Amino acid sequence: MPRARYGLAQFLHDARDLTMTTHDSNRGVTIRAENLSKIYGDFAALHSVSFEVRRGTVAAFLGPNGAGKSTTMKILTGYLAPTTGRAQVLGFDPSDPEQRIEMSRRLGYLPENGPLYVDMTPRETLEFVAQIRGLGAGTRAAVDRVVAQCAIDQVMSKPIAKLSKGYRQRVGMAQALLHDPEVLILDEPTSGLDPLQIREVRQLIRELGRSKTILLSTHILSEVEAVASEVIVVGEGRLAFAGSLDQLRAGGTVEERFYALMDRKKQEAA
Repeated sequence: MPRARYGLAQFLHDARDLTMTTHDSNRGVTIRAENLSKIYGDFAALHSVSFEVRRGTVAAFLGPNGAGKSTTMKILTGYLAPTTGRAQVLGFDPSDPEQRIEMSRRLGYLPENGPLYVDMTPRETLEFVAQIRGLGAGTRAAVDRVVAQCAIDQVMSKPIAKLSKGYRQRVGMAQALLHDPEVLILDEPTSGLDPLQIREVRQLIRELGRSKTILLSTHILSEVEAVASEVIVVGEGRLAFAGSLDQLRAGGTVEERFYALMDRKKQEAA
């Protein structure tokens, strides 16, 4: 039987009651995936994936290319609807239009190869996004904050079309941070950056993780150990592991454990 939909006011009331009953638990769940599947014809991009990310956690979503990471993130942010299963972010259902609007006010999202208007400058882009988000009088302070955080002050007046991939990625990160969201979902945030830029972005993620919940996807093993306290591993569209970084490293290095998990998933999918 399909789940009944109800109004935002009732949803917020129920979510508040749930928050009150779980207030004493150890860091409430901010991101939840329950048996998420995404089917295209006879191809399962995602198959019954479940995990939780708790408040104040930096969680790495680790897997090879094509493992289902971007598909999962698109479902969590409301860009895709799951074929089956359910997602929640901050208690909101991203597949419900009303709830998705409320969720977006508290969520920052950097998609893979984040879309940018290449004929605009970073300053114009950020001011445009601030206008869409209704920041009003707080626009200047918000822009100044993310310019400093993402180290893009030197390119603020250049057309995005003339920026390197690394700078474009940093402009994308800046727009995701502009409204100071509670939750950040970042799809390969260090893609295209040089080693120095990678170090700066990882430091920024660690700093943001002190006050925000962050889910970031990566296929770089060293990135997991550099920034994450929790790890979710997917392979062949299926969940292979969900737990702490220490649990993943139990009995071997991250690299050894990752390859063993991927080999097991390939055998199961065969």
